Amino acid sequence: MKMNNLKVVIAGGGSTYTPGIVQAMINSRDKFNFTSISLYDIDEMRNDDMYQIIDYMLKKEGLEKEVALSQTTDPKLAFLKSDFIFSQIRVGGMEMREIDEKIPLSHGLVGQETCGLGGFSYGLRSIKGLLEIVSYVDQYAPDAWLLNYTNPETLVSEAVRRAFPHVKMLNACDMTISIEETVAINYGYDRKNWIPTYYGLNHFGWYTSIYDKSLDRDVMPEIIEKLNADGLQVADFNSGDKTWQEAWDMLCVMTKNFPDFLPNNYLEYYLYSNEVVEKSNPKYTRANMVMDGREKRTKEMSRKIREKVDGDILDFNFGEHGQYIVDMAVSILNDKHDRFMLIVPNMGAIPNLRSDAMVEIPAYVGRTGAEPISLRFEINDFHKGLMEAQNAAEKLLVDAYFENSYQKALQAFTLNQTVPSAKVAKVVLDELIEANGDFWPELN
Repeated sequence: MKMNNLKVVIAGGGSTYTPGIVQAMINSRDKFNFTSISLYDIDEMRNDDMYQIIDYMLKKEGLEKEVALSQTTDPKLAFLKSDFIFSQIRVGGMEMREIDEKIPLSHGLVGQETCGLGGFSYGLRSIKGLLEIVSYVDQYAPDAWLLNYTNPETLVSEAVRRAFPHVKMLNACDMTISIEETVAINYGYDRKNWIPTYYGLNHFGWYTSIYDKSLDRDVMPEIIEKLNADGLQVADFNSGDKTWQEAWDMLCVMTKNFPDFLPNNYLEYYLYSNEVVEKSNPKYTRANMVMDGREKRTKEMSRKIREKVDGDILDFNFGEHGQYIVDMAVSILNDKHDRFMLIVPNMGAIPNLRSDAMVEIPAYVGRTGAEPISLRFEINDFHKGLMEAQNAAEKLLVDAYFENSYQKALQAFTLNQTVPSAKVAKVVLDELIEANGDFWPELN
């Protein structure tokens, strides 16, 4: 494996999260010697906006002569002889995310990006898009490592497992890191000292312990006490976003009602779906907030760079999002065996859960990829029941994709735990089929 002069491709290069990844690459250049960045995106204008921003960043760091930056909509130009691919594609863009959220809400169901039926809608689009990306890697850079942030992670990782079982790929989500970072900042811990134990599906799991090396003890019981007594406030990387404060407030509700474990905050969409719907605005959803916020700010930054406006232009703070995926690449390249939360085939890691479930658990990452831990205990019936139902629904949806099966899709929608009946599941499925058009496979 090459150790120097690495070519890195960012698939979904036009994403507003790209600067965080590039900044993390710059910060880690002594351990991750890249000399080429290729921004690949099917949206030429978004990709060019981000090209302007990344070019500006490289010049500020004095790296414009050391790092070749390119942008392209041509997959061969992007992926040929690449060493690492960071994938963060959003098939259909924010416009389709808005539809994912608003159609379920119009029927009194959770409307959310990765959870509920909106998540299933996004999932069918993402499977199609990510399998295309993996096919490019397989064709143009078969020895490259593909590190995937594309959501919904469990669905897309299950699909890739079936279609490309031998691809060199890690599937990761930064939500657990965001939870840990927020908790640590609130209560005065250093997350870098933590060894957390966690299990679940993506956006659907629980911490069982958080061992702090500096304190030589499991700090999770005291964290739960602090959550119940003091609440949890938004950290600086999510500041100014009231929806995150609502999410942390609901996390505290969950720990009060179920105090033995620290849950992933996304479980609110399944455990408290009625409350989520009641506080949602079906005419102005999270997608609208992002389009009116982060998307507009990014567009404005690229405009100022093109027009050579003086002063501070860049306005990004994504916490550990970018650093997390780059740290995985560093761990592969240098065979470090650092520990990450990854989505991997269960294969006995959770002893009393089906072996072919795609689960999110800690894993050590080195030159040969992920080495998942074994929990060495059986999970309780409450978590097992929730996970089995969710996993079955996700498996059925991936079946629907590969088999072009309307019946499997309806079964998946009906089994989704945010849905009260098959009647409303069918209504929403039919509306989403029409709304997604060619983004989805044909369902017969």
